[in-house]
Amino acid sequence: MEIVPLAKAIAIGLGALGPGIGIGLIGAKAMEAIGRNPEAAGKVLVPMLIASAFAEAIAIYALVIAFSL
Repeated sequence: MEIVPLAKAIAIGLGALGPGIGIGLIGAKAMEAIGRNPEAAGKVLVPMLIASAFAEAIAIYALVIAFSL
């Protein structure tokens, strides 16, 4: 029995868990901030997108590790 497919599945599964939670929290907090102060939507949008991109990059790193196994 080969362990490599299991290692790949675990690497991408755990590697996607953190960024998934992070992106959810980023979106939730951004919507909360906009709900409290609708005029701040323009100021909240750009940092939210940048933070989401950084969180997504971590998932891409996990994908690269899974492909390299």
